[in-house]
Order: sequence, then C-alpha cells, then structure tokens
Amino acid sequence: MSPVPSFATHRHPALSSSTRGHNLALALRCVAANSGTVSRAGISASTGLTRSTASSLVDELIAGGLVREVGSAARAGVGRPATALALRPDGSAGLGLDIQVDYVAACVVDLTGAVRYQHIVAQDQRGHGAQEVLDRAIGLARRATAAAQAAGLRLCGSAASVPGIVNLIDGTVALSPTLGWQDVPVVMMLEQAFGHRVGLDNDTNFAALSEENLLKAGRSYLYVRGQVGVGAGVVIEGELYRGRHGWSGEIGHQNVDADGPVCGCGRHGCLEQYVGHEAILRAVGVSSAASTTFTGDATAVQVRRRADDGDPIALAVLTEAGTTLGRVIADCLNLLDVDHVVLGGIYRELAPWLQPDIERLVAARFVGARWSSPTIAEAAYGDEAAALGAARSVIRGVINDPLPWLSR
Repeated sequence: MSPVPSFATHRHPALSSSTRGHNLALALRCVAANSGTVSRAGISASTGLTRSTASSLVDELIAGGLVREVGSAARAGVGRPATALALRPDGSAGLGLDIQVDYVAACVVDLTGAVRYQHIVAQDQRGHGAQEVLDRAIGLARRATAAAQAAGLRLCGSAASVPGIVNLIDGTVALSPTLGWQDVPVVMMLEQAFGHRVGLDNDTNFAALSEENLLKAGRSYLYVRGQVGVGAGVVIEGELYRGRHGWSGEIGHQNVDADGPVCGCGRHGCLEQYVGHEAILRAVGVSSAASTTFTGDATAVQVRRRADDGDPIALAVLTEAGTTLGRVIADCLNLLDVDHVVLGGIYRELAPWLQPDIERLVAARFVGARWSSPTIAEAAYGDEAAALGAARSVIRGVINDPLPWLSR
C-alpha cells in the first residue's frame, strides 16, 4: 500500500495544499454531517461554494468512491426534487488497534463509521518485549485487513492505541508502566510491518472518540477509562484535546496519597493504585490470575456479580472506589467545566455502584454543581472502545482531507 497520511490528528481543510483540496474537504464534510439528506444545492448553500463548483466537487467525490446518490432530498418550493447524497459504505475503511496488557483488539469501520469487523483476543503481555507484543497485534491486524478486503473494502490507513504517555511528535510510547515500555518507537515498528503510515495515541483518547453521539453534537466531556491503569480523554466542543505533546488526561497518576503504594511510574500513591482494574480485583478478592485470561470487561463482570449478590467486601470496595474517583473527577471538572462525564473501561460495567458516590462527591466538590451539574453516565462501548475510536480517527482523516484518496 502506498504511504498515507497520519491520523493521530486531523487536518483542518483550510490547511490543505490546494484550493481544490480545501473545497473537496468542505463538500465531503457537509455530506458526512448530513448523509442521506443533503443535495448538491444544499452543499452550495451550506459552504458558500457556487452551485457549479459544488456540483463538480460532488461528481469528483462520487467518481472517487467516497460519495453516492441515494434518492431525493427535501426541497423547498416547487421544481424537480434534488438528488440526495450520502457517504459510501462499500469503499474506504479504517483499521484500529488497541494494545493492552491483558488483550489486543482490532476493529475495521467503513466511511460511515459503521463497524465491519471486530475482534478481541485475551493475551497476557506481562514479561513480553515490545516487539513480541507488537507482532501479536500485527497478526491480528492482518486478519482484520483480510476480512476487510474480503468484504470489498479499501483500507485507507491504520491507527493504534496504547496505554501510557504517547509522544505524538515522534510517534513513540514515552512511558507505559502497565506494559513496561519506555521510549518504544511504535509508529516506526508498525509502519515497517504495514507499509503505510500509522496513527498513534493514548488508549483513553481514542476510546473517547468512540462516543459518536456526543462528538456529533459537539459536546464537551471527560471520558474516564479504567483498565489496568486509569486515564481520561478530554473532548472540548467535539474536538479531542491532547495537549502540546499528547500527554493530557493522565489522571491515573494524580496523587491520592503521598505515602501510598509505589506505582509503575515510580511515584507513590497514584490514583490507579486504588481504582485501577487490578487494584479493584485484589481488594474484592477476585483472583488476579483471571486478569491474565480474560479482558477487562470479563473480570469486571465477576466483581459485578459479587456486588449483585450483596457481598459486603465487594460493596465496600466499590463504595471506596466511587468516592476516590469522585474526588478526582470533581477536581477535573473544576478545571475543565465540561457538561458530561463518561465512565468507560471497567467503570462502565461497575457504573451502577460507582456512579452514586461519584455524583455525591461531584455535587459536594465541583463549584459549579449548584447551577449546572454535569451528567455522569456509562460509556457506549466496553473493551472495544479504543480500537473503534482509533478506526474512526482514520475515517475522520479521510473526510477532512479526501484529496489523496481520489486518485487511488
């Protein structure tokens, strides 16, 4: 496959290298936002492009396999009904990978964002080198690619998520305490295997991008994901905020107790030592061996079953976890002032027990709660969230810069 753009961040159309590329992006974004209901005339009205220019751009997008005609669009006044336009679900596709300490996930989505392939393999990565772990992910990616090709899809690119601090500037995982990685050139290693450029980001950032309904509505939210570690994705008005280097959202290493247990990052008393996946399993008494056999969702179910059965230890652990999370989330809200908090990873499965205490602490500690308390809800997806968000980031890259794909 020929080199493709990186999808760690998307490019605004105004930064395209040509007016044609800029206008194509405007037209395609308009179709994506109004798929099945917008016409050529509607694109002209929405973008300010002339009708002839809009029509020419649409013809080019149709010829390039990104857009299709799907019927009649609503039309004001009299005259012949306009032809409605939509994204094509049978052409371009994006591949997303999520590499965790206890599993690897792959996902393929088409241009509409619909899932066309998804698979999660439980694997214990502890004690294995970065190359061996990446080789496992590459094998899963190749199976996903074969499935996409068998479905007639054209893979436009790949993106990978990893827990830890990701340097978006040089494509390395600067530090992943859970995987035991430091300064691992993940992008270079994956590009050598795939033969095309690969996007890279923190797993929680990509998981935050799986919340399609909030994204499309342009909402601002904090996505808190509990895995072996704990992370947060910050989305402001529908756009992911990564920080200058891509290090935002590392709440798992926020200090809870300066005299607390040593964290994998080398500090003491980090949040993930109290409310991370393995910390909760240990406290409840679920065998830690289970976490090397099952994904986070599966082991969280075991904790949930104990809570359902009224196990006093499980209930006490979840109350303490909700209280600790609530304090940290309230502090984040005081800084960010967002409208929604999304509980992902193991917190999605455990939300019925965590949420009341989180809401109680937010009400008590968030200064704006008296006037506008944020909604706190479980995530739309579980273990598959980061791989799905990574795959959709590839598609967002195509929609925001379609020109490279029209000649393929």
